[in-house]
Amino acid sequence: MTNDQIKQAVIHIISVIAPDEDLSNLKSDVPLRDQLELDSMDFLDIVMELRKRYNIEVPEADYGHLASLDSCVAYLAPSLKDRST
Repeated sequence: MTNDQIKQAVIHIISVIAPDEDLSNLKSDVPLRDQLELDSMDFLDIVMELRKRYNIEVPEADYGHLASLDSCVAYLAPSLKDRST
């Protein structure tokens, strides 16, 4: 997956978990929780969906790496680079 495909995958997961959120103007470098009404359960749902869809385990100690779209891509890219969408 390319970095853009990873970003789009994360946005899609968020759209499923928080369908009422407007994701059209997300800033890549701003923490998602500062832009969206995501609570801790929503965040855990995102982590669980990453595990379910892509078989990626995100340890609790690494949750901070998923704060923004850019940091999500940087964290997930090594695990997803050889996968197709």
